[in-house]
Amino acid sequence: MTTTLAITGKSGSGKTTVTKAFLRIFQDYFPDKSILLFDNDLAAELGHSFGKDIRNTIYGIRSGKHEYKTGIPEDMTKQEYIEWALEDIVETVEENVDIIVSWFVASKDCRCPITKQMNDAVKKFVEQYDIVIFDCEFDLKYLNQLVDVDIDTAIIVTNPVEESIHLAKRIEEFSAKYAAGGQLGVVLNKVENTEMTYIFDMLKKYELDILGVIPTDKDLQQHSIERESLIAQDAIKQFYFRLNLPQKRI
Repeated sequence: MTTTLAITGKSGSGKTTVTKAFLRIFQDYFPDKSILLFDNDLAAELGHSFGKDIRNTIYGIRSGKHEYKTGIPEDMTKQEYIEWALEDIVETVEENVDIIVSWFVASKDCRCPITKQMNDAVKKFVEQYDIVIFDCEFDLKYLNQLVDVDIDTAIIVTNPVEESIHLAKRIEEFSAKYAAGGQLGVVLNKVENTEMTYIFDMLKKYELDILGVIPTDKDLQQHSIERESLIAQDAIKQFYFRLNLPQKRI
């Protein structure tokens, strides 16, 4: 059974940092589990945080522009071809950790057969892994246009200013139906202790469910490419028990 975690939010909110923090926690709690990082963000920054410039994408398969590492096997059906191509573009970034990048996705309003074929192939692909972390583009709708997969927990990363909190409410509204049956809530990132009263007033105003708080990591600017934050990891471990995710055995 695959565990799925989706990280959403506006650009600059700290999605990549939060995504990598969850990766480190999963590695710590479940060292034998296979993990897929699924970069659904158009900025495609997640690969860069591992020092990789990933050019082969799911969009490249759909558009016919992907350059294959090996020759294309003969006598394949279109469905088999798509499934094989996905395996061709996935990259290993660490032991038991792979990454795949979607880039552009097509609307599900498109009636062409490739839309369903791609959905079925991507769904089959992600189900090979024990844990999948989706680094999403703004909300869950963009991900759902590519693949219809159940999300166990969806986190909206937001910053402690009213503009960002207001936008988080919009993301929640756009994402709610795609997170049906799962958990959907807000994680506040880059928070100073002095801001807490103001923040909770804003959350109450917009009726948002807060899952946790991550303090500001002032050292993160010195390691901006890697997006690694021990402060974020420690903070997430404090509220991890609230999440609809596998819990560490004690």
